Amino acid sequence: MITTRGPGRAGGRAARSATIACWLAVAPVVAWAALRLAGLERGPLVQAVAFTPYVAAAALAPVVLALALRRRAPAVVAALAALALVAAVAPRVVRDDRPTADGPALRLLTANLLKGGADPARLVELVRAHRVDVLTVQEFTPEIAAELDRLGLATLLPYRVLNPEVGTTGSGLYARHPLTGTGWRRNEGFQFTQAYGTVAVPGAPPLRVESAHPAAPYAVDVVPDWWTDLRTQPPATPRGGLSILAGDFNATLDHAPLRDLIDTGYVDAADAAGAGLSGTWGPYDGDPIPPVTIDHVLVDRRIEVRAVSVHGVPGSDHRAVLAELRLPAG
Repeated sequence: MITTRGPGRAGGRAARSATIACWLAVAPVVAWAALRLAGLERGPLVQAVAFTPYVAAAALAPVVLALALRRRAPAVVAALAALALVAAVAPRVVRDDRPTADGPALRLLTANLLKGGADPARLVELVRAHRVDVLTVQEFTPEIAAELDRLGLATLLPYRVLNPEVGTTGSGLYARHPLTGTGWRRNEGFQFTQAYGTVAVPGAPPLRVESAHPAAPYAVDVVPDWWTDLRTQPPATPRGGLSILAGDFNATLDHAPLRDLIDTGYVDAADAAGAGLSGTWGPYDGDPIPPVTIDHVLVDRRIEVRAVSVHGVPGSDHRAVLAELRLPAG
């Protein structure tokens, strides 16, 4: 007896295997899109969601696979998930020219100094070369505070509120113009401190600036500290005075609590300048971790963002962020 069932069964198994392979490739992208859009990051997912831009870039692969294998349903689902991720990430490379302001220019630099191990000469060089008006620093120690002044920072930025501490908890705020209402506060999480003050920029309303440094979600058991510190960052005051938060937020724009903070009336300066995918941290301790954007300058929505750039600082695993702004006239 002659039969053709063998090849038919083999073809059916191959088709089912192709369909299963497509869905297995699509499922992680769909799950990631749901996680990111719904702000569901918890536990180890807090660290994972920081790499959303890389997932968005790879999200087309399952679409191509499903199309190549002629699996329509997986292709459609994969395309929708990929589009959702790209829509969340792509605006960061598109410049937003709103609003415009008619007051004085302000150049602000923020840098995490990695327990005071950053090269102080490089930091002073950046301040001098870019005519920085305001500098915020994190992981600020007594040793680097003294060295910065020895190298001339006291002349360039004579007004300051400093809380240098050994290790990672110190914070500082330097300014070219007089400061009032100065102080520092200690976060509940890792006890990181945040120096703050109100800068009297000639021709502009008073501008409150704070050096931000919430806890880092480096392990599952400290994620609650991260949530607590981000939720207690000072909100924007869109109906009050101007404010800026600048520093190491240990969060990217893909983290829900940072987006919630921005929604109070801030704009992420790098995002507004089309530089929102410029990595500011990593690799760390030699690990092959792709760079992520966790250092930010959050400005009041009434402040115009003209440009943002990142600059390497030897001795630190963070890159300094320079924001060129224009304030409303006061």
